[in-house]
Amino acid sequence: MIGRPKFVLASGSPRRLALINQAGIEPDALKPADIDESPHRGEIPRAHANRLARAKAEVALANVKLDDELRGAFILAADTVVAVGRRILPKAELLDEAAQCLRLLSGRNHRVHTSICLVTPKEAFRQRLVETRVRFKRLSDEDIESYLASGEWRGKAGGYAAQGIAGSFIVKIVGSYSNIVGLPLYETMSLLGGEGYPIRFGWLNAT
Repeated sequence: MIGRPKFVLASGSPRRLALINQAGIEPDALKPADIDESPHRGEIPRAHANRLARAKAEVALANVKLDDELRGAFILAADTVVAVGRRILPKAELLDEAAQCLRLLSGRNHRVHTSICLVTPKEAFRQRLVETRVRFKRLSDEDIESYLASGEWRGKAGGYAAQGIAGSFIVKIVGSYSNIVGLPLYETMSLLGGEGYPIRFGWLNAT
């Protein structure tokens, strides 16, 4: 598109793409970064999210620099971590992992940390961490078994998706809802706008 700089989303997440689209931005390319997301020994949730978002941004930048069409683009990467205390919950891929997450979250408060990392056209890195507190209702065995059967948990941090069925498990949210889904929109748009990206460019044709 003429009239605005290129924008690359360093993610393959349909949820992050939907959220950035919701804010009126259509990425020129998706550049998901394949990195090891295992926590380091003793790594706290906030530090883990920050490290992974930065690593994803660095991989995406290396890829973008090889592409004449995208060189000099704004690049946005993010990582979302669900944690109970200092314990980082996995992005559940196995049924047992998801079941363990849900039992741990049942009737308790947990925190969702999303780190966003923006690379500017001059290759400066700008990073911000957003935290949301979430409380789940006490989940019955039937709740857990039925949710596991839905398959919605697969690949989700903490074994649940707030924008789906599990939204009915949430008693209370303190902070950003879009953060729980995977991209805190207010902070993302503030970061982009502050670095000179024309965040309102796509709004005219948004409806």
